Amino acid sequence: MQEPIEILKARLNTETAKIGWSEIQRFFAKGQVFIVAPELDLINTAASMIQDEKGSVEKWLDQKLILQATTEDAKRWHESDPDLWAVVVAPWILVQEAKDK
Repeated sequence: MQEPIEILKARLNTETAKIGWSEIQRFFAKGQVFIVAPELDLINTAASMIQDEKGSVEKWLDQKLILQATTEDAKRWHESDPDLWAVVVAPWILVQEAKDK
């Protein structure tokens, strides 16, 4: 049974944290890091994935609003060490670069 959307979003909000590149490098190496475009809300995106909203997720993937992190992203993060907002949607980690470093 799925939990109500508002409870799910509240739970995801408490599980979201700012992290550095060094903390997700090993997950990147496994292909588990996905970048969520700034136009999307990280919590809403995670909730849509958990609730298996295939239509929304497929649209975002097609529009490249959700992308698997690339080697170029990893190099940039390694050089600039930005703060990343992250939330786990097992087995993936969704990230957005924090705007206020």
